[in-house]
Amino acid sequence: MHDRRRPGRSWPRNNRGYVLLKADTIEDDAWMSQPDAARHLGVTLIRVGMLIANRRLIPAENPAGQAGVTTASVQAEETWRANATKRAKLTRLLKDTINWF
Repeated sequence: MHDRRRPGRSWPRNNRGYVLLKADTIEDDAWMSQPDAARHLGVTLIRVGMLIANRRLIPAENPAGQAGVTTASVQAEETWRANATKRAKLTRLLKDTINWF
């Protein structure tokens, strides 16, 4: 029987939809881990990932190289959630959902 191998790609792989997030290194007092951000906002860790992907939270690294978010973006998100109307929250949900496609 013939040994059927899949030929190698002659073109580069298309990573459409995958955005490389540039995370700046910031000081510890301006940095918050993703689990801490989730607890602070009262959401799940997956939701924090979605907020990062939709650019609602700003990704950052602490000096030790650990991934997290900026405390300023967490505070801004917390303020927005406290003051946003239901209509604004629904509009944002629709925009974020559309951005996933």
